[in-house]
Amino acid sequence: HRGQESGGIVTSDGDSAQTFKVHKGMGLINHVFSEDNLKKLYVSNLGIGHTRYSTSGISELENCQPFVVETLHGKIAVAHNGELINAKQLRRKKLMRHGVGLSTSSDSELITQLLAFTPPLENDDTPDWVARIKNLMNETPTSYSLLMMHKDIIYAVRDPYGNRPLCIGRLVSVGNMTGKGKKNSETEGWVVSSESCSFLSIGAQYYREVLPGEIVKISRYDVQTLEIVPRPEGDPPAFCIFEYVYFARPDSIFEGQMVYSVRRRCGQQLAIEAPVEADLVSTVPESATPAALGYAQKCGLPYVEVLCKNRYVGRTFIQPNMRLRQLGVAKKFGVLSDNFKGKRVVLIDDSIVRGNTISPIIKLLRESGAKEVHIRVASPPIRFPCYMGINIPTKEELIANRPEFHDLAKYIG
Repeated sequence: HRGQESGGIVTSDGDSAQTFKVHKGMGLINHVFSEDNLKKLYVSNLGIGHTRYSTSGISELENCQPFVVETLHGKIAVAHNGELINAKQLRRKKLMRHGVGLSTSSDSELITQLLAFTPPLENDDTPDWVARIKNLMNETPTSYSLLMMHKDIIYAVRDPYGNRPLCIGRLVSVGNMTGKGKKNSETEGWVVSSESCSFLSIGAQYYREVLPGEIVKISRYDVQTLEIVPRPEGDPPAFCIFEYVYFARPDSIFEGQMVYSVRRRCGQQLAIEAPVEADLVSTVPESATPAALGYAQKCGLPYVEVLCKNRYVGRTFIQPNMRLRQLGVAKKFGVLSDNFKGKRVVLIDDSIVRGNTISPIIKLLRESGAKEVHIRVASPPIRFPCYMGINIPTKEELIANRPEFHDLAKYIG
């Protein structure tokens, strides 16, 4: 759910930096990986993977991650979530002027090449990966959560502002997956992910978040904090609110709280701030569902499903261009007209960013018999572009910045 344009996995046997095995491709994971190419990756005992949602660099095979480069001390593989805010300057200042050629348009390759640079004080015989990572963090403050693999070690890194999520899980025996005996159960390995929701399906337990600015060294048996790089004094953390609003899966845990619970509380607050006389509350599935349940609970109205989501259509917001997003919306929803015909519907959406989704949905509900459709939005208006890993590149795209926003109800129908 965090990326559907491409996927890749790089694995290592842990003995040599020369024996990385790589498989990458365009499309959804089940299209990229087959049983045959997965078997070739299984012989290794550590690896990193990536699914791509492009914000920097075009959606082509050359930009698929993880990136692998050769260094003086063997190969490294890097997977990156986020977007460097000063990527253009870094390309010119650090790479182009030093004669380093880049083969892609992705800022993630830029990170990989910066990590391959030898810091001035490093001994040529022994790579100081912590110094290299700190050098990267000094050059670019945000936005990145990174995994870097070299031989039998994986480094997990989160930028000092904590903009993108990153968490650690413990691989345990199947009998201990429920969390009972957590302290005493043997750790069979370690995993790192953007979201904790991925752990249960692979037999892992949530362990903790990687802290903002933290550099973590992960071996088969140990997780060790090597350093925490601070933010400039007075700067607050900057975790992306859109993770809570839309991007993350509801069963993930950020900052000690489940995303589902945050969304539900937003719905409850919305009911306090924007009540309306109606017969039922419903949702634009699926990320708005917890907010709709919270709204219904707070205002005492029944929660009823009015839209049926086509599960074979991917997430429309993270499509790489406007036309694909609009076509995705048209194929995404069906209506459950028996549930709302002749009734007043409060429809909860998680956000209105570009306005692509909500207008055709309102039209669909009206044509299917809804007496009234009242829209309530569980997040504040989005007025500014994001340059840190969410595809909102211009103010002009945002409905909150257009003249229509002053009479939004009329504009969206």
